[in-house]
Amino acid sequence: MDIERQVASQYTRGGLEGAILDALTKSGKDPDKLANTDLSSIDEFHLGWYAETDELARELGFSRDSHVLDVGSGIGGPARHLAVALGCRVTGIDLTEEFVQVAVALTRRCGLADRVSFRQGSALTLPFEGGTFDGALLMHVGMNIADKATLFSEVRRVLKPGGRFGVYDIMQIGEGELPYPMPWAMTQATSFVERPETYRRLLAASGFEIEKERNRRDFVLTLGREMREKIAREGMPALGPRILGADMPERIGNVMAVLERGTIAPVEMIARAI
Repeated sequence: MDIERQVASQYTRGGLEGAILDALTKSGKDPDKLANTDLSSIDEFHLGWYAETDELARELGFSRDSHVLDVGSGIGGPARHLAVALGCRVTGIDLTEEFVQVAVALTRRCGLADRVSFRQGSALTLPFEGGTFDGALLMHVGMNIADKATLFSEVRRVLKPGGRFGVYDIMQIGEGELPYPMPWAMTQATSFVERPETYRRLLAASGFEIEKERNRRDFVLTLGREMREKIAREGMPALGPRILGADMPERIGNVMAVLERGTIAPVEMIARAI
């Protein structure tokens, strides 16, 4: 089995849409009348969660006329947020067929299908013409892709000159091995965590100029503590990470442990196509 098939397989749950709708109902939400924020505890797969998506959206500052590509769009949380917060049009692409199906269904339930669409495909062979998009987003996707040179070259190909590209990935900043399972990988076979300098070099070689870079480790650790305190007070929410798999708490615990030790950090880079 090649790497992309392994990655898609490890993210496929089966029955994900039904589990989400059931949890929404238990939480007192009407699945037929959703706001994108009703889903924020489950559709933001990256560290920093909804708060990071909101901050990065404001940093990128896409206009209402922008058409943005979300690479590795998952079940659509960041794409829907961009459409609501900035008014832009968003196309998401993801390797996992079930994620694409769920993203389409949830987007329709949020009343955003006219501005947000999704399709299944590989980030290494993007199914779009050159210069299609005004901007692009990549959130916690690079850790599953070994060939980041091709990834960034493909994103640059489909961007118009001057288009902004927001990258938010977990990167290696210290020494030490990573424990598995992680949220993005069961084993090292599908995990390709690199250092920030590798991202900088490959982005530059692909035709990007980095305008801004931020290490978000402290931000995420603070949010993580606040979330644990809330769970201790109120209990685990129905719409929580266990929907993505019974082992998700273990995976999150592993990533937070090495984040605390300073082995890794979620790093945000904003680049411009030149």
